[in-house]
Amino acid sequence: MSTFEAQAIGTARLDLLPLRVEHAEEMATVLSDPALRSFIGGTPDTPQALRSRYRRMTAGSPDPAVSWLNWVIRLRDESCLTGTVQATVGPSGHGPLAEIAWVVGTPWQGRGIATEAARGLVAWLGRRSVHTVVAHIHPGHRASAAVATAAGLTPTDAWHEGEVRWHRNIGQ
Repeated sequence: MSTFEAQAIGTARLDLLPLRVEHAEEMATVLSDPALRSFIGGTPDTPQALRSRYRRMTAGSPDPAVSWLNWVIRLRDESCLTGTVQATVGPSGHGPLAEIAWVVGTPWQGRGIATEAARGLVAWLGRRSVHTVVAHIHPGHRASAAVATAAGLTPTDAWHEGEVRWHRNIGQ
């Protein structure tokens, strides 16, 4: 399997920029609201902790068959970062499978940013021979379910660590 590399993705209002360690300072502010953790738990990362995490993420997966792809979401008109999207791409029985996720900071929620970013990400993955896209969403997280639906994913009967597995075939 060939490895994948995050590349800039443009949508109508957004630039999805490949994650860099230098994004940690601004992203620590974007992700600072504890309410963002209501479904996943934990506390917001400090800029130092986020830099450390971003170093690990940008170093890549220790498994050569798996690609860690991470982007920050930049709202072009406001020239600011608003969140992240990510895809972990690995092999499956039917071709490359991507597990995707997204988060948008509280001040930018309700503006369609997560939906636009997720759609852009799924379209980009489809142009790179990814066959299947999945997401794991807490059953009570209606906003994430709406984003997944808008990106063409549908819920399945499968569960993973208390979350519903959503699925979309995008390849042949």
